[in-house]
Amino acid sequence: MRDAFPELLRGMQGQLEWLYDTGLEHDVRDYLVTDRDILVALTAGSSCRASDEQLIVVEGDGSVDLALFVDHGVLARLAAADPGEHLSRENLADFWTVLEGVSHFHYLVWNAGFDKSVTLLELEMQAEVDKYVSTRLLLRDLPATTLGKPLLTRLFDDPAFDPRLAPEERDRYQAATALASRYCADLEARFPVMALTPDLLRELRTFYRLPQTAKIGRIRDRAFA
Repeated sequence: MRDAFPELLRGMQGQLEWLYDTGLEHDVRDYLVTDRDILVALTAGSSCRASDEQLIVVEGDGSVDLALFVDHGVLARLAAADPGEHLSRENLADFWTVLEGVSHFHYLVWNAGFDKSVTLLELEMQAEVDKYVSTRLLLRDLPATTLGKPLLTRLFDDPAFDPRLAPEERDRYQAATALASRYCADLEARFPVMALTPDLLRELRTFYRLPQTAKIGRIRDRAFA
């Protein structure tokens, strides 16, 4: 899959590696699946619901097999409307869909390199933070761009959850969104300038390395700061 959408996927992974000062030996393009029939075969026998983005994880004896499914249509639309050149309400959802998948891959692989397990809540919470920071960077580089609403409002107000979610899944997504919303609002209040200052980078990299309980504690502590 290296020839399919190479700059798009590698660019997203490279930006996350730079943001968080991580270096991955694995390239997301090597794990990309865009054919829904292959997704069905990979998830046969599971209760996975159909979606446009899905990180598939199979744990074995001391190893983890991964595949990242992103719907071909989503990637094709985004490749035709490069958010690096123009970000708008028309390509924002596709941008966030692809970025979420790359974020999940990056976070899981980086933690696995340190033999650290991660929870689904962590994956979803970090993905929301990655959407905020990556979109903020694009808006900095495209000053004429408008999303119609402020970024925090567009990302976190009235999030749409798949009605097919099981109750426990919906609770997890709601919790991840609420926590990420509080954290990103605090970032915006503390670092209102669009530039990535050394202090902001230090905060992002510290947060990235915290386990789930410490992440949640940091968010709650900041709420009362």
